[in-house]
Amino acid sequence: MKKNLLLILLCFAFQFNYSQENYTVNGETLQLKTEIDGNLDLLWNIIDGKYRYFVKTDDGSITELKNTKGSDKNYQEEYKATLSNLTNGMSTSKLNLTLYSLSNYIDKYNASVDMAYTSTTTESKVQLRLGFSGGITNNPFVGNYANVKVPLIGAELEIYEAKVLPRHSGFLQVRHSFDNDNFSYNTTEFSLGYRYRIINKSSFSIYGQVKLATVNFTDVTYIGENETEISQNDTSFDVPFIFGIGSDIKVGKTSYITIIYGELFALLLDNQGNFSTDIAIGYKFNL
Repeated sequence: MKKNLLLILLCFAFQFNYSQENYTVNGETLQLKTEIDGNLDLLWNIIDGKYRYFVKTDDGSITELKNTKGSDKNYQEEYKATLSNLTNGMSTSKLNLTLYSLSNYIDKYNASVDMAYTSTTTESKVQLRLGFSGGITNNPFVGNYANVKVPLIGAELEIYEAKVLPRHSGFLQVRHSFDNDNFSYNTTEFSLGYRYRIINKSSFSIYGQVKLATVNFTDVTYIGENETEISQNDTSFDVPFIFGIGSDIKVGKTSYITIIYGELFALLLDNQGNFSTDIAIGYKFNL
């Protein structure tokens, strides 16, 4: 009985924290959540699959924050002018139309005009980006005397601080290189790495990366003594410091095409005589 009562109370608390209210905005009735409550309120919800954001003033008027495309197909960023007018000209140069960015902006304004206001945002927040890719590799750190190139597929989870144009990120990556008739070697690699965005624009970025630690599960077939075929499975852990470069090109509000040269050289692994060919193209999106 006590467990059931506790469960009911928890469900009630959850519903209370995430409750929605009905508002009428320009003749449209909407259910909106309150993210920030102060001199300016930030209201939002996902409506017909799209994020929509609104700001409510002390007198009860509600204005939608918009970012429409003009005839030149460029975004007009009307939300910046709207918020600048409502905040007595507080700078919007680094403001994005995202829940995190808007929350911090409005929270900062509320704190500046009301000494009794209690901030509800945090200084930093982790965000995630998921990606998938495919390409070719010659496995530059493995003996590949004919320089055979094989297909490569991969997936990764990128972790970064949720702020405007973050430069630093970490990633967890898994990739698999296949074998073929001329090169009987395949491996599945799990790696932990770091990226730094050298060029960091809203539309694209160019970064350097390093794989700090890897675990490889390898299958290899070779001809041994007496012309017998030998198959061998191996598992290895390395701290190789493998360096690469890449680029993310924005193609949607939260999605990117990525091009990556994943294995240029390594500090603690020897190149086996072939210039590195390890190129993949993929797609990423924010979670």
